[in-house]
Amino acid sequence: MAVTERANLLSMWTVYDHPIDVPDLFVARRWEVHPDGPRATDDVITAPTLDALRSEFHRRGLTCLRRAPGDEPPIVETWL
Repeated sequence: MAVTERANLLSMWTVYDHPIDVPDLFVARRWEVHPDGPRATDDVITAPTLDALRSEFHRRGLTCLRRAPGDEPPIVETWL
């Protein structure tokens, strides 16, 4: 995908509470929203606390969206 195409995609970070694949940490995974739907990227941030991840996203100027009722149980929130 060309850089200009990537610049037009919505990027979001979904925060997970100790997911099965990383049971000792909070994990944030970046997703890109394409015309055909969201796709996971290889970008991952881990932290021992939820506050540490929140601080990182605040530092980046992102906005938090609380989890939706239909989200999978390990999902805490998403940052845009």
